[in-house]
Amino acid sequence: LKYVAEGYSNKQIAHTLGISEQTIKNHLTSILDKLDANDRTHAVVLAFRQGWIDIGESSPSA
Repeated sequence: LKYVAEGYSNKQIAHTLGISEQTIKNHLTSILDKLDANDRTHAVVLAFRQGWIDIGESSPSA
């Protein structure tokens, strides 16, 4: 979710992690289901509220 919060597309996340874009889609679908989130943005907001991610951190590629 940190990559999603930083604005990365599924394709960019897949490239960064060295896995397929479909794998990213599968993981995000699972995350949305587990968080009962409506979309990527909602999932990021929920994770931020729980303290699981810090929006103010440096970018994941740093």
